[in-house]
Amino acid sequence: MERVDESANKVEEEVGRVVEEARELQESAASLISRISNEEQSLRQKANSIDSSIRRLHSLINSLLSQKLLDPCLADKLQEDLQRARYIITDGDVAAFLPAKTQGRFLRMFLGPINVRASRKDVQLKVKEEYNGYRDRTALLFLLFPLTLLILRSWIWEGCLPAFPVQLYQAWLLFLYTGLALRENILRANGSDIRPWWIYHHYFAMVMALVSLTWEIEGQPNCAQKQRGVQLFLQWAMMQGVAMLLQNRYQRQRLYTRIALGKANRMDVVWGETAGVVGQLWVLCPILFLMQGFEAYVGLQLLKMAYAGVVSEWQVTFCGIVLIVMAVGNFKNTVETLMAKSRFKAKMKRSKSKEELN
Repeated sequence: MERVDESANKVEEEVGRVVEEARELQESAASLISRISNEEQSLRQKANSIDSSIRRLHSLINSLLSQKLLDPCLADKLQEDLQRARYIITDGDVAAFLPAKTQGRFLRMFLGPINVRASRKDVQLKVKEEYNGYRDRTALLFLLFPLTLLILRSWIWEGCLPAFPVQLYQAWLLFLYTGLALRENILRANGSDIRPWWIYHHYFAMVMALVSLTWEIEGQPNCAQKQRGVQLFLQWAMMQGVAMLLQNRYQRQRLYTRIALGKANRMDVVWGETAGVVGQLWVLCPILFLMQGFEAYVGLQLLKMAYAGVVSEWQVTFCGIVLIVMAVGNFKNTVETLMAKSRFKAKMKRSKSKEELN
């Protein structure tokens, strides 16, 4: 009996000790979290203060420059220093303490009201690398999928595409563009610099892929005439795949160089279609403009087919309009990017000339 009482007392004492240790650990954890929270709040205030100072100094330099109260060479140097300071706080660990960008409706619609901003920089960079890997994989499929359909059309299907493979391809396009749009919205929430048009472009492409799934692919008779629009779209998709492969291959090298020079954020991606260097642009630009022109041509051909009554479905007219809108938007943004590059190069040449004179 004494042994039972002794064992019970030992167990009771041990349980009491564990409970007390749990309470002490909880108090220590609460104290640590409170201390960290106070330090985080202090860092947030300092980060916001520095960010506001950088914005204010940018405006002040521009104002003095417009009033001719500041030497242009000195102004360029000061602007460059401020830009470097901005990259320090937006690309380093300080970025976690800056106000997060508001998440758009697209993310809220798919993921709900959750916070997708990563507090650790290594997690943010993993998100970016996953996005780049996704682009690499899909670029190759973007080329091979329509190429395979066109080859099978000529060799096996006797010039007439069956409905199922085409609809399978359109379903894959819907999956592709939805995945790109989700990833790009998450990247923007984590500080990446992606032009809004390229995300809107993927929204348009998503809607077009969804609508095209309901487009009845007609066969014989007059299969070649009825499927002319589908054939042109597949040819355009092949060109898009080639452009994506070139873009991913050449422009990423340039992006890494810009990051090393402090002219780009580590969370930036190869956005748009003209982020390469001069030699690369001589290769990319003709392909891009040709692709955009062909995209508009496919859209016009679809509208022409609908107007002539060759294909009567409303989906044909809708897809034709969307293709033209995307072609015009892509062309406009490509030209704007090239003009911005031209202005930047002219500014750099003027700065170098002034330095040589001095």
